[in-house]
Amino acid sequence: MDYRTQAPQVLRDFLTYHETIQGHSKRTVDEYFLDLRNFFRYIKIERGLAPRSAELDEIGIDDVNLDLVRSVTLSDVYSYMSYLSRARSKHPNSRDSEYGLTPAARARKIATIRSFYKYLTNKAKLISENPMQDLDSPRLKKTLPRYLDLDGSIRLLEAVDGPFKERDYCILTLFLNCGLRISELIGLNTTDVREDQLRVLGKGNKERILYLNDACRDALKSWLEVRNMGALIDKNALFVSNRRTRISKAAVEKLVKKYLLAAGLDSAQYSPHKLRHTAATLMLQNGVDVRTLQEVLGHEHLNTTQIYTHVDNESLRAAARANPLGRVRRSTSRKGGADKNADDQIS
Repeated sequence: MDYRTQAPQVLRDFLTYHETIQGHSKRTVDEYFLDLRNFFRYIKIERGLAPRSAELDEIGIDDVNLDLVRSVTLSDVYSYMSYLSRARSKHPNSRDSEYGLTPAARARKIATIRSFYKYLTNKAKLISENPMQDLDSPRLKKTLPRYLDLDGSIRLLEAVDGPFKERDYCILTLFLNCGLRISELIGLNTTDVREDQLRVLGKGNKERILYLNDACRDALKSWLEVRNMGALIDKNALFVSNRRTRISKAAVEKLVKKYLLAAGLDSAQYSPHKLRHTAATLMLQNGVDVRTLQEVLGHEHLNTTQIYTHVDNESLRAAARANPLGRVRRSTSRKGGADKNADDQIS
């Protein structure tokens, strides 16, 4: 898929801006294209520019122009959201797919549409007023991140064994101590390790520096000694596969699942990203303030980091202990009427 050949000019300029100026990854830009392509397919049907009997995925958008883009209203977007929540297949290529996209999936599409019209108004100056200025996103259910406790984390590390134990132990150690994203870990080069510092390239090609503790430095030292013993196809990659090429996302996911099972942990509940949650939670529980944690994790917005403050908040524990009723317990004895009355009052 290449948006440069499939997208009309008005969309192509927006996507190029995000790729070249904003520095977004190819994957992110491709997702923007897919979101906008699907939206304007729907708009074409609503405007009578494509037959209602047509399959949405078969409608071309090469004729989408600025006039059509300008004509879109908030009502059109909300109508599209209604369609996505009711009639859109979750997995278009599956015969057994359920229908209706989740609020999170719809929120991402809303964000793409909002970003597109903001670009047209503020950057390209192709429209004078942004029709999506007041566009609301679906209300999302707030869920707390799942994470391993300290005992579970230690069990996971102790489960590492086998011919690639130095590499795998180092990978798990970095996940659990540095809170890396899986894309950040597999993108690491040997030159990113600088004594007690690790250079990490995060989302949007934003660079951050993490400081390595003793556990990370020891794990890296052991792995690098093994790594440098054989001939490598990818001489830059910090972590390589048994084929001596840069390790893949799938390989990292597989090894994490392998050691979760070996440690007696639920591999269906945890993943490399849950190890990132684990690192964040353990740091917060042990005195790291939320703004420092934001820098460590590479979050653009503080509210993304603040979800971890609800996982294990000592001030909430203190509030529970402060309630005087917290010391009242039901009596197990029945000695006379006075005791019985007291029991009845607190039942």
